[in-house]
Amino acid sequence: MSATSDAVLTQILTQLEALQVSQQTLQAKLDALTASRTTSPHSSPRGVGTPIPGRHADTIMSAEAPTAAPHQTLVSPSTSPVVSTIIHHGKDKDKERERLLYPSRVLLTTYPDQHGIKPYPLQWGAVDAATRGPVICSRLPSSIKQRNAIGAHSGSYSIYRALAIAMGTLNPAHKPDYSKTEPAVPIPPQPSWSDPTKIVSFDPWGHLVPQVFKHELDDLGLDVRPSIAVTKAHMKLTEIDEAVRKGSLTIDGKILLESRPLINADGTESTEDPGVEISISKAAVEPVWYLPGVAERFGISESLLRRALFEDTGGMYPELITRPDIKVFLPPIGNLTAYIFGNPAYLSDETKELTLRVHDECNGSDVFGSDICTCKPYLIYAIEECIRGAQRGGVGLVVYFRKEGRALGEVTKCDPVYLLLRPASAHEKYHRYLVYNLRKRGGDSADKYFKATELIAGVKDMRFQALMPDVLHWLGIKKIDNMVSMSDMKYNAIVESGIPIHKRYDIPEHLLPPDSRVEIDAKIAAGYFSSNKKITEADLVKTVGRTWEETEH
Repeated sequence: MSATSDAVLTQILTQLEALQVSQQTLQAKLDALTASRTTSPHSSPRGVGTPIPGRHADTIMSAEAPTAAPHQTLVSPSTSPVVSTIIHHGKDKDKERERLLYPSRVLLTTYPDQHGIKPYPLQWGAVDAATRGPVICSRLPSSIKQRNAIGAHSGSYSIYRALAIAMGTLNPAHKPDYSKTEPAVPIPPQPSWSDPTKIVSFDPWGHLVPQVFKHELDDLGLDVRPSIAVTKAHMKLTEIDEAVRKGSLTIDGKILLESRPLINADGTESTEDPGVEISISKAAVEPVWYLPGVAERFGISESLLRRALFEDTGGMYPELITRPDIKVFLPPIGNLTAYIFGNPAYLSDETKELTLRVHDECNGSDVFGSDICTCKPYLIYAIEECIRGAQRGGVGLVVYFRKEGRALGEVTKCDPVYLLLRPASAHEKYHRYLVYNLRKRGGDSADKYFKATELIAGVKDMRFQALMPDVLHWLGIKKIDNMVSMSDMKYNAIVESGIPIHKRYDIPEHLLPPDSRVEIDAKIAAGYFSSNKKITEADLVKTVGRTWEETEH
């Protein structure tokens, strides 16, 4: 195809996208008008030319609620009479508190061509931060009309922020002080940051916001916030202490360090072995979805994605429907944390050995030591392998995703917690959650492992690893030498994203907890990687888990 043909095709596609946005906008307005006529006769439709009311309007003037100019610096708690009243006079009635916080009627949604609406330019996948533009989702007066993102910062914790504002403990106009908060280790831009197909589930510039968007923060007064934080720390794990005592890991003074002496109850220094600590770097990453890219990754249309996110979250974000011009969404879901063992610069250096584990949260095992699954043993084993790799001159990476219970949630899926930390009474030894209850009452065999989940949740796994490789591209990873995982979904997602994996290995047999054989055999039969074991459907019937009665010893 010639360059002229490419240009014509690009122009046609751009026009089609503009027409689609216009059509979706008109349909949203029609739906709103229809809905308004079927509700209260006193309600009025929100359409073209309707100003944004209340604390979000630049024209509202009130002694109780002073409004900042579009580019004015946000007020601090000590200078805001509204917030001072809310915070320091807890006996105010709820209605008065609500009137001070939200002095106008409820604004359910906005529209692209509404009066005063002008989203700040944002070009996902641009070559630099200035061209890309900041992500702005704030509804504060300084930013409301320039919002270019739907949702709120902090993922699932945005709900607690709203509660803190309602309770009067947080000033909604608080302006964070980002001085001295820059990353403790550099995570520099990578070519993948300017590829709109490589990173679609978070903002690659999220850790550099105070630096690269200083003009928008300081000069324009826009409420732009970091969505990534990078720091350094020491990791302390009793399992790693034990590995050193057994001689399977060695102290090198750089990756693995001897801990400081322990202190006795009387304040004196203990003579006991203090164990070791792991020197790590880590990054916490909040979700920021580029909706066209997310839809493409899952093989569905953007309009279907928006509709599903609206309908099946109880209509939480109407602007997913009424604002097709806004392409970025901050979903209220858990974040991820990347733990780096060794020099972070080695992650993008193809000459260095890289060991990886992608781990999905399992509270029952990771924190409380459940022995019905392999999650914690596999995580500890991966950390050991990352340490060994870093000590060989390479780098290790563990990415921890908040996808509890295969993203089904702890109530639906979670495994029993057979506490290994201390003696417990019989009722403390396990949590009887839904799938676990069904498994134990219906015969806990490997052939029923996934069927039990599907009977309750309707699906055996909702982690959908298509977005997972984004963090690897953000770090500049181009190949993986050692992947400590049996998951076929994770392996396929990484390889299909363009990152080759040279070696995979499963969890050693001697690390399997007593009651986890049901899970492991079911997963191997379903297609999970195993270096030395083949499981047939006939074998699954023979693999049986422990009964409730057997735990009460």
